[in-house]
Amino acid sequence: MDKIFKRVPKGTDEGNREPAVQEQTVPASPPVPPAEKPVNEGHAPKFAWKIKTPGDPKVAKNQTPEVKDIPNDLWTKCPHCKELIYTKELDNNKKVCLKCGHNFRLSAAERLQWLLDEGSFVEINSRLVTSDPLQFTSLTEPPYAEKAAQVRQKTGLNEALITGTATLEEMPLGISVTDFSYQGASMGSVFGEKLVRLIELCIERKLPLLTVNSSGGARMHEGIFSLMQMAKTTAALTRLGEASLPHISLLTDPCTGGVIASFASVADVIIAEPGALIGFAGPRVIEQITKQKLPPGFQTAEFLLEHGMIDQVVARKELRFVLANLLRFYQLAASHLPIFEREVSYAR
Repeated sequence: MDKIFKRVPKGTDEGNREPAVQEQTVPASPPVPPAEKPVNEGHAPKFAWKIKTPGDPKVAKNQTPEVKDIPNDLWTKCPHCKELIYTKELDNNKKVCLKCGHNFRLSAAERLQWLLDEGSFVEINSRLVTSDPLQFTSLTEPPYAEKAAQVRQKTGLNEALITGTATLEEMPLGISVTDFSYQGASMGSVFGEKLVRLIELCIERKLPLLTVNSSGGARMHEGIFSLMQMAKTTAALTRLGEASLPHISLLTDPCTGGVIASFASVADVIIAEPGALIGFAGPRVIEQITKQKLPPGFQTAEFLLEHGMIDQVVARKELRFVLANLLRFYQLAASHLPIFEREVSYAR
């Protein structure tokens, strides 16, 4: 086979030889620097250890984070519109709802603070304390004397009525204010005695009388002694009228029972706050007795104004201005009183 086919070494045949390719030298490219790792902006660099922020203790998995105590009186819910009101804003608005205008109940101290000149109130007969003339006991409540002591300790008041003298825009007057937190401002024997002593002081000093009334009626623990205060206070107001001295009655929510049936409605001018409940008996009791459906808004201040039972319904923020104007009118009338009496004597 070697004789037939002659092996030709590769690359020896000039005819079949491929042309040699000339190698070209390519310039070396500059070295590429290693790519930098991207930096996470807004994040802290990662370390092998953890950095503890001062004041931020590590919370265990089974441990709940500590929550700061929130005061219970920070917000107040309106009972009329169910709106949550910031308590500080409510106090700045004299406890009138900023949304619906509902008037919250005020304590006697708040009434005195917002109605009178600052620092002008001087309390009288503050040491009179409720007694227990009937030795009243109940099956469901502690004895009356013990209950009265508990209420005095809770409210800091000796009686539901606070009386004294003060000035309103520099005009002197006698004033009595009830506090509903003391047994519903019910009228007992000490209640009536303090009011009568105030009326007698107004007659002695020639002072007009302002009564701020909120009550649930006569105090049942004193029986007939509490009912006698209705006649006692009304008779004293008769002597005040005979002395030509005015009685201005301010009715607040609620004013019911023996108080509205006696001295609270025996006045020269009767004013009420908006929406105040005013009446002798409650609407449910009246419906049960009369078997009739009461009209809407029955026993409210607006209903009584419409039917001529009171003289005016005044918003709380305007009370001070309206009361001051009434006192000025009576002062002006008192200055002309001798001339009027002289004219009457000439006519006779």
